[in-house]
Amino acid sequence: MFFNPTRDEARSFLFDAWRKRRSKEILTPLEDLAAQLIEKHPEYFSVFENPERFLEREYLPEQGEPNPFLHLMMHLAIEEQISIDQPQGIRAHFVRLTEQYESEHEAQHRMMECLSEMIWKAQRDRTAPNASVYLDCLRG
Repeated sequence: MFFNPTRDEARSFLFDAWRKRRSKEILTPLEDLAAQLIEKHPEYFSVFENPERFLEREYLPEQGEPNPFLHLMMHLAIEEQISIDQPQGIRAHFVRLTEQYESEHEAQHRMMECLSEMIWKAQRDRTAPNASVYLDCLRG
């Protein structure tokens, strides 16, 4: 079954994971991973502690403010890619970048830049995302 949440469902998932972590409730493995990622981003704590204020907030590129939801969901996507080594070779890039940046988290931020570029090019060209674009960016 393909998981394709709406924007609000994805945001609610992150809000719930953070609420559960703070109230010491049992989390699913995916919620635990999401909560761990939020913990690595204290700049977003105020967002995840105020779902009523931020659930429907728009983050537009021209505003110049990062979208914490997009950022964390990209971390989750990269975690999944690494765990299954898809696209093939992504895990090796992660290991190399972790050594280069001396941080798994910073390695993922570099990977995020390349993932964003691949998505942007696919949207611009109205094509499916091309893993070669992603992997080529990671090599560079």
